[in-house]
Amino acid sequence: MGAVTTRRRRSAGPTTPPSTGTKPNNLTWRAKLRRDWPLLVMNLPMLLVVVAFWWVPALGNVIAFQDYNPYTGGILGSPIIGFTNFALLFEDPQFIRAITNTLSITAFQLVFYFPVPIMLALLLNSIVSAKLRAFVQGVVYMPFFFSWVLVIAIFQQMFGGAGLLAQTLRQNGYEGVDLMTNSDTFILLLTSQTIWKDAGWGAIIFLAALSTIDPNLYEAAAVDGARRWRRMWHITLPGLRPVIVLLLILRLGDALNVGFEQFMLQRSAVGSEASEVFDTFVYWSGIRTGDLGYGAAAGLFKGVVGLLLIIAANRVAHALGERGVYSKS
Repeated sequence: MGAVTTRRRRSAGPTTPPSTGTKPNNLTWRAKLRRDWPLLVMNLPMLLVVVAFWWVPALGNVIAFQDYNPYTGGILGSPIIGFTNFALLFEDPQFIRAITNTLSITAFQLVFYFPVPIMLALLLNSIVSAKLRAFVQGVVYMPFFFSWVLVIAIFQQMFGGAGLLAQTLRQNGYEGVDLMTNSDTFILLLTSQTIWKDAGWGAIIFLAALSTIDPNLYEAAAVDGARRWRRMWHITLPGLRPVIVLLLILRLGDALNVGFEQFMLQRSAVGSEASEVFDTFVYWSGIRTGDLGYGAAAGLFKGVVGLLLIIAANRVAHALGERGVYSKS
């Protein structure tokens, strides 16, 4: 009888624990509030800052749809003109030129600047000596803290008509060159300035990502006979891939924002044909002329395009199996 009871207990299989209530993913908003209220309180000050300095000023974008005059009617008294400002934008040849220059510079820098911080981080990570690594990091980080005025002044002293390069060429019997006023090579000059100034600082993110890779993976690969390049290809780059995808998405969303000060300082040297970008167009056509509704329409167009680019790039990242900027829980 005891053996039969034992066989019956074994055949019954493992018992299922009783249900404890609602599943964590199906909690009501009240239950989530009771669970997460400390985190919400911690984020409340930053939320107030975002509301005060981002969301409330964003309501001012309504002037893009008005014949706005700050001295007579203001926002409440200016007449609504619909999409007239946007229609005028696309009829303006300067706007089309600014968009073309901006997208060309963004595409060029995605190819020739975006990989530079990654390669620099890999090189810094390969330095064995801690003191030498700290010294090199300090040298490559330092230009980030220079203003664009100082950066362009340094490049002027190096590559201008009276700069070091031109004088060296003249002393050796060649004709001097002035790269600072050549509109045909302006995009190369811009990218060189950006690499010299920002590449070191941009490498910090990738160095942080490299520090999260398990060193045991490299040891196991070395034991299996993998050389340095194989370890980098199969361990390092896959470890950096989520960060690379994230920064690439953010850069695509910021495609119409290539800077302002860098272009304004060199506009007189190369001319507006080469240096007119989206931000300088908004300044010259909107702020300088006092047509704030026209400038707001251009700024709103820039924000909408950036949002669409981020959404599209994020969906591509999801299709490739990456998390991207955001994902549904």
